[in-house]
Amino acid sequence: MSKLTAIPNQFLHGTIFIFIILLSFPSIAQEKINWMSFEKAVALAKEEPRHIFIDVYTDWCGWCKKMDASTFVDPVIVNIMNKQFYAVKLDAEQKDTIYFQERAFVNPNPEKRRSSHQMAQALLKGKMSYPSYVFLNAQTEWLTVVNGYRKAPEMEQVLAYFGASIYEDKTWEQFMATFASKIP
Repeated sequence: MSKLTAIPNQFLHGTIFIFIILLSFPSIAQEKINWMSFEKAVALAKEEPRHIFIDVYTDWCGWCKKMDASTFVDPVIVNIMNKQFYAVKLDAEQKDTIYFQERAFVNPNPEKRRSSHQMAQALLKGKMSYPSYVFLNAQTEWLTVVNGYRKAPEMEQVLAYFGASIYEDKTWEQFMATFASKIP
């Protein structure tokens, strides 16, 4: 074998070796939140009860984009969201009709700029602020809404409190007195 053909073969073998090593570390492969439609989350909650987390956002919201780029990619947040919630992304200005509890929710002025969808209005109780996060229990009953950008450690606290149903037995203050973050 000539030296000329040995170099590409060594390179190929080295590349394959590195690729196999990288695949063996699951933490390198970035997991993502399993976002779904509102209707799918409601249907899944009926089959396998779990809380529903709804990220109410708009396309023009800078803080919403920052949440997607930072908080919602944190491995601890991704893990909590995928294990304890059905996660929904709800565009507060979307044009599609959403059916829930035998009612159709629509955007009454879909061609008008910044026209809010009726589902977003109902979930946010008319207080239109983005980003906002709505928590529903496993029976799809409204629990609360949390407004504004949240860094991962702060979002972890809220997700842990609602995702594990701690709110049923403890006040927020009692929970926070014993909460230990998993975010380094």
